[in-house]
Amino acid sequence: MENTVEKALEYVKKVFENDYSGHDFFHILRVYKMATNIAIKEKADLKIVQLAALLHDVDDIKLSPETHTNKDKARNFLTINNVSETNIETICQIIDEISYRGNDSVVPKTLEGKCVQDADRLDAIGAIGIARAFAYGGNHNRVIYDPDITPNLNMGSEEYIKGKSTTINHFYEKLFKLKDLMNTDIAKIIAQQRENYMKDYINEFMNEWDGIR
Repeated sequence: MENTVEKALEYVKKVFENDYSGHDFFHILRVYKMATNIAIKEKADLKIVQLAALLHDVDDIKLSPETHTNKDKARNFLTINNVSETNIETICQIIDEISYRGNDSVVPKTLEGKCVQDADRLDAIGAIGIARAFAYGGNHNRVIYDPDITPNLNMGSEEYIKGKSTTINHFYEKLFKLKDLMNTDIAKIIAQQRENYMKDYINEFMNEWDGIR
């Protein structure tokens, strides 16, 4: 599947070349690299991890709702590139399990899925995570912050996907929860560092918002 990984890199670069929501090709590339590093440490099936990481957003419900249920884009790419049906099902299961869905989020059944989920969630936090949160918020007409809108900390899948909030609330509704949802030891260590950075940022944001400094 070595050549298929290279083709997947080319494929997702084209798919996401005009994305400005924080789900661009460079997000995919970072997840791919992080998932690869985690998979090597965890002794997971590297090619399964790499293909799932590269294809994890092509059928994302926020980006491609019409193909989300059956993972049509991922399946078509893998089929065209002669990936076995068993591996296609494994990869599509990973893609289906890794997304954050509020209280309805799941832990992937396979080690490979856990590696990809950790990599995707790590890219949602830290300095990059902050930048992506505001990029996504602006792309979806979210206000940066409104003190009259309180975070909803107890959302199920549908409410999380369809609900309207502020970008600052998103830190409390999702990003600050991710550290405790990591699966692998290396991801837990990285997540702690990135969460600390985000908390410092939010503290500074609130101080500036309130005119303290």
